[in-house]
Amino acid sequence: MSARITSITGRQVWDSRGRPTVEAEVALQSGAVGRAIAPAGASRGVHEAVDLRDGGKRLAGLGVDRAVAGIGQEIAPALLGMDARDQRDVDRVLCQVDGTPNKARLGANAIVAVSMAVLQAAAADAHEPLWRYLAGDRTVRIPLPEIQIFGGGAHAGRRTDVQDFMIMCPGADSFRTALEITHDVYREAGRLMEANGPLAGVADEGGWWPGFKSNEDALDTLARAIDRSGHKDVYISLDIAANEFGDESGYAMALDGRRLSGAEMAERMIGWTKRYPILSLEDPAGQDDWTTMASVTRAIGTRVQVVGDDVLVTNAGRVTEAAGRDVCNAALIKVNQVGTVSEAKAALDAAAARGWGTIVSARSGETEDVTIAHLAVGWDAGQFKVGSFTRSERMAKWNEILRIEEAMGSRAVFAGASAFAPGIRKSLT
Repeated sequence: MSARITSITGRQVWDSRGRPTVEAEVALQSGAVGRAIAPAGASRGVHEAVDLRDGGKRLAGLGVDRAVAGIGQEIAPALLGMDARDQRDVDRVLCQVDGTPNKARLGANAIVAVSMAVLQAAAADAHEPLWRYLAGDRTVRIPLPEIQIFGGGAHAGRRTDVQDFMIMCPGADSFRTALEITHDVYREAGRLMEANGPLAGVADEGGWWPGFKSNEDALDTLARAIDRSGHKDVYISLDIAANEFGDESGYAMALDGRRLSGAEMAERMIGWTKRYPILSLEDPAGQDDWTTMASVTRAIGTRVQVVGDDVLVTNAGRVTEAAGRDVCNAALIKVNQVGTVSEAKAALDAAAARGWGTIVSARSGETEDVTIAHLAVGWDAGQFKVGSFTRSERMAKWNEILRIEEAMGSRAVFAGASAFAPGIRKSLT
């Protein structure tokens, strides 16, 4: 029996915010089946692929009936009979059928669900777990997790300007150990918040919902939680998501009551990395503020990971441009941000070719789908970011990596400090 596609079905399901999203199911002639669900982001750059939503009053305009219909009416007819093992050709046809640069006509939510479902079906046809199917004969590492402790920005009613306050444990000896350290830090952070009064539930990605007086207050609390956990070599990682509060005239740090120019924003970011044990800094400037991004990268790029998300949008061309401008030393990889598996892999390869760190990432609107956990391992990304240490749509992905690590047994190699660009790696040893 062959791996040719015999049917593709789209359906509406629900994400972690209780919003509609798209699931695709792909069946092959061999009888193998693959399923995948599209995630959705809250903070989105203008350069990324866009979802197709129904608009109107029903489901607050977020319905996906049109996206699902497009799978049946246009995507399925175009892909039927194609070999699911040829992911690049499948994704090429998906882009061709849509015909827009940002997947706007058929919707990135429909396209990414189908692209990932085809990949899942091909792995099922090969009778291999997806990570192994992707890795082939290569030796791949278990990724270093980047885990949210406090959620802010668009993930928590903008109670802090900074979107994610996270930790990383590059000195851990395994993924399992890194999660156990995270457990301790997360619980200590909760106790500190409860004792001081700002405890108010959890944010979109499962981190503690912030109630701080300033962004530095949150950093101070996280540093204390790390200290109280008793663990060493635990570092802070921040997703500033500056695009969410910046424009051409500067950056409005609402919690701090200040408006900063690009130069002042760079100075503040650099200052934070000197005052706190910050190892990774994501989007410290807006999506088109190359000048500020370059200033930050030049100042701290040998000791701190400067991650591009909104500025790169999982686009290989923008990775190349950023490298030419000396912007960033790591790339965030979100499959739905570009729309297909092949395009996401191209962006990861472009970053890795330049010696950058690469981080496979989830979105704030997630589901039980664990495809990206397998991408992080099978692509040897080195780093993995899916949110916090609560909520099943997050824990499902952490748990999937644990299963993969266990399946590898003595062959499992934890990325640890090797996940970073060479200069940062050297500073950690």
